[in-house]
Amino acid sequence: MQNGNGIQRLARCVKDALPKGMKTAWWLIKITIPVSVGVLLLDYFGFLDMMAVYTGPVFRTMGLPGVSAIVLITSIFTNIYSVVAVLSTLNLPLREGIIIATMCLVSHGYIIETAVLRKTGSSASRMLILRFLSSFFIGWFLNLVMPGSSSVETLSVARMHGEFQPVFIHWLKAISATTLKIIILVNLLLILQKIMEEFGLIKWLEKPLMPLMKLFGLPRQTTFSWIVANAIGLAYGSAIMISLSEEGKMNRDEADLLNHHIAVSHSQLEDPLLFLTLGYTIHWLIWPRILVAMAAVWVRRAELRFIPASIRARQRFLEGSKL
Repeated sequence: MQNGNGIQRLARCVKDALPKGMKTAWWLIKITIPVSVGVLLLDYFGFLDMMAVYTGPVFRTMGLPGVSAIVLITSIFTNIYSVVAVLSTLNLPLREGIIIATMCLVSHGYIIETAVLRKTGSSASRMLILRFLSSFFIGWFLNLVMPGSSSVETLSVARMHGEFQPVFIHWLKAISATTLKIIILVNLLLILQKIMEEFGLIKWLEKPLMPLMKLFGLPRQTTFSWIVANAIGLAYGSAIMISLSEEGKMNRDEADLLNHHIAVSHSQLEDPLLFLTLGYTIHWLIWPRILVAMAAVWVRRAELRFIPASIRARQRFLEGSKL
């Protein structure tokens, strides 16, 4: 315990957290806004739909209509809110909707979330490959085990944007709200982390979750970051993960193992609940991601046993020099 009364200790936590919080928030905003502008233009001028024409045949081999490609492409460049919006216009059968929704829960926000995973200790290219392959494996697996039969009939969606000005104004309102949310949430999370460390509360979260962490193959030091990533997601939870990594409370190998899990399975509260508006069954959206994430960690642990630390360090150096 440090010296000072409760009020002084709380004030010290806020003082220590705010500079780091603003730094992390600014880093996220610098990525989020340019990416959002790019997606706005790609969508408005029809490039996302053009891409879907070429990727559609792949989805039909998985028992999904070709138009499902639009959903996943939108997801890769944006977020789950956009996925829900697109799915609400497609009126896919329930079975197909659940399959593509679960794939999108793995593969979304690639640019921003990959930047977070890289900053906390993992190879960006590895994380992209892991998420992409995992999403297609989950789609294939769900097509095998879910009740009912698949439908591959071709559906279409018309996205009429009209004049650019109202579309831009709508985007400006949305990105302003997102920016404000980033600033508030990132700082609040870091303040919460400091308070929990100051008053020794983190151990009370870690202890009951230890059996689950062992099952997942994750070190004890990753418990708090795992909770944050599953509660609010990678982007907003990045403040905690980056802070713990920079302070040496979670080394690079520990963070890398965590990243192999949360790259596939994160935001298990908010994101699946969004699909309730479409009538989707929640459990299909959750447990396949957990199982694949657990497998990814144990495969990574086995791999690390056979790769010397010097080689891993060189791989990270080469990865950093490329980006």
